[in-house]
Amino acid sequence: MKKMRTWRECLIEQIADQKSAIGYLQAILEDYQIYRNPAAVHRSLRTVVEAQGGVSELAKQVDMDPKVFSKMISNEDVPLIDTLGIVLKALGYQLAIQPIKLENRTPDTYTGALERQNTSAHVAENEIDSQ
Repeated sequence: MKKMRTWRECLIEQIADQKSAIGYLQAILEDYQIYRNPAAVHRSLRTVVEAQGGVSELAKQVDMDPKVFSKMISNEDVPLIDTLGIVLKALGYQLAIQPIKLENRTPDTYTGALERQNTSAHVAENEIDSQ
């Protein structure tokens, strides 16, 4: 008989490689732009951490104590940008800011452009040399 798996187990398997994990995080950030649900982003970050080798492995990548790293990604009181930044750094990525393309650059059209355009936060491969 075939063993049943949870959706989360399947997801962890699918985002085990780094490119898939980054694609998943980009999709989560796109959803965040629409639904503004920080708890969903925190859960997704914890899932990525698990898929990428777990707390101990990623904590090593950012030279952080695993207990501190675990508390940080589990605590929804920690600012989302800090949590996202540390997980991306552990994966060798960083946040990048991208302009929103507007037809007419007036304040009145800004809000409409946000609703019409994909406003995802893209991550760029980290090119900072380790010193």
